[in-house]
Amino acid sequence: MLQSLQTLLLFVFPALVVIGAMRDAVSFTIPNWISVALAAAFLPAALLMGAEPAQIGLACLIGLGALVAGMGMFAVGWIGGGDAKLFAAAGLWMGLGGLLPYLLVTALAGGALAVGLLALRSVWLRPIAARGPGWFGRLATPGENVPYGIAIAFGALAAFPESLLTTLFRGL
Repeated sequence: MLQSLQTLLLFVFPALVVIGAMRDAVSFTIPNWISVALAAAFLPAALLMGAEPAQIGLACLIGLGALVAGMGMFAVGWIGGGDAKLFAAAGLWMGLGGLLPYLLVTALAGGALAVGLLALRSVWLRPIAARGPGWFGRLATPGENVPYGIAIAFGALAAFPESLLTTLFRGL
């Protein structure tokens, strides 16, 4: 029974980051409830996985650092506010083991996303994209925002196997 609950709590993370990415792709917004739910689920999940207080504290510092970095990126206009909150909430789950892969893959995925959107927004591909669903046509609109939540989700999912709670779960 306990292992089922632990497994269920671990699935909260990938489910919420994927929902955040999907919402960002179709609406250019990430609802606050997604980031709040990610942050709120961390402590019960960490306690059920047997995380030490020092590990939880370090995870909180990483999440806080990600929030400060996200706020800085928001302040200069690189990402939206929802992206900054999702970045921080996902960072909370990473721990030291998942931090570097999270940052690296998120940055690389963000670069790939930007290049892909530049291509999609080109004069050659834009008319084709306009024939698709409305949200896809909006992605192809020059000057439109970049749904960076997609890159954050890629980074979070790539780093999840090395994250604090996944590592603790494997050790149970």
